[in-house]
Amino acid sequence: MLLRIQYAHILKPHATNVGAGLDGSSCPQSDLFPCVPPASELIPPGACKTLNSAAIYANNEVDLAEVDIYGFDYDYTLALYSNALNTMIYNQARTFLIEHFKYPEEISKYEYVPNFAVRGLHYDIQKGLLMKIDAFHYIQRGTVYRVKQFMDIFSIPEMTLLAVANDFFITNDIEYDPVHLFKDISEAIGMVHLKGFMYKWVMQDLGRLIQRGEETDAVLHRLVSQGKKLFLITNSPFSFVDKGMTHMAGKKWRDFFDVVIVQADKPHFFTDCVKPFRRLDDNGDLRWEKIKSLDKGQIYKQGNLYDFLRLTGWRGSKVLYFGDHLYSDLADLMLRHGWRTAAIVPELEHETKVVSTNRYALSLTWLQALTGLLEQLQVHKDQESKQVFREWQQERDELRAMIKNLYNPQFGSIFRTGHNPTYFSRRLCRFSDIYMASLSCLLNYDLSYTFYPRRTPLQHEAPLWMDQLCTGCMKTPFLEEMSHIR
Repeated sequence: MLLRIQYAHILKPHATNVGAGLDGSSCPQSDLFPCVPPASELIPPGACKTLNSAAIYANNEVDLAEVDIYGFDYDYTLALYSNALNTMIYNQARTFLIEHFKYPEEISKYEYVPNFAVRGLHYDIQKGLLMKIDAFHYIQRGTVYRVKQFMDIFSIPEMTLLAVANDFFITNDIEYDPVHLFKDISEAIGMVHLKGFMYKWVMQDLGRLIQRGEETDAVLHRLVSQGKKLFLITNSPFSFVDKGMTHMAGKKWRDFFDVVIVQADKPHFFTDCVKPFRRLDDNGDLRWEKIKSLDKGQIYKQGNLYDFLRLTGWRGSKVLYFGDHLYSDLADLMLRHGWRTAAIVPELEHETKVVSTNRYALSLTWLQALTGLLEQLQVHKDQESKQVFREWQQERDELRAMIKNLYNPQFGSIFRTGHNPTYFSRRLCRFSDIYMASLSCLLNYDLSYTFYPRRTPLQHEAPLWMDQLCTGCMKTPFLEEMSHIR
């Protein structure tokens, strides 16, 4: 598959040394460009090939010994959902689009494609284009599909339905307004949530749609047993949360939490100071009395962060809040209130598996080597050198496409576009101190553990530190002890 290295005799025609090429054959050498060894030998000897999806990764230094209070979102944080839920959301929104908004019946023939979209994509509302943007606001080639930024895991069915509807109208040469299409699909997706369909599906099939509940229960037990205070702030209604938490942690799940807040209306909960807290009684009905304290065992609705801080006194870096939405859950807490933040990124489980494969390691290593060769060869202007340069450029493009396809054929990794970080990745680093695939990753660490970010070399620095060669497998000190929970 790899192009045989033949640059040496082009640059120095009279070179006489012979060595092994990338395909195992012999190739000429020169003093300027010694023959490149097999691709497998290009991988640094200390490089880690077994990334661990149970690891916690640090953007900033976090000492858990300094954290006394742990806060949580509910959906996709305490409760992880099966991919089957995305299919159900898509199907119901498609039905609303046809029956409520009177879209053509033929759209019903388009089934949900589970691995089409990835989180963090942007959508051009005016042109109906779904695209992946890097940290420098460039669009990745080969990721624009006729199909706002989608940061929520729940937005994946919406992106797929947008692609489907755009494809239908374009394929059938039917004139339409992409702006109307976007608004209608956004409303159709919203109806699935507002009309309670998603809540009903989950509550009726907890065992199938909620995953890894026993691990959430283990995390809560461990935190409380070591004297930590816990609180829950979620946009979901109490009846839904109660069913899910009872399924995962038992009927006395409320005993874990010092404060429980439902229907909080995040992100406005973190930015506004208008809505007061209201208490719910045991039947879920609103009470009318003024809230002067937030008491354990009670359920509160709405409210705002300013009253929360005033009533609890929980401020600054002693608070660590977990959530899956970088904007709604984490951004304001880090930027304005000084809390430590932890992002739940379920996609890490798949991405670390890809990175751990031998095919990925060899492809990326050769891609980097090939890029270095291109950088050096470009100064040679003779026709033969230029031809080799063009062939290497083509091979480099093919390697980049192949690596992208290992993650997702349409959009690649959620963390990279080519060699650059994605816009999502940049926001993840900005708004989260640590990040992990699921809350259960906490089980692999002592609560006095300190997370240290890796020193990433700048462009003018050499990666001389061994920390660059290993990430993940060395960072789960209690993985074997906690394996019985899984």
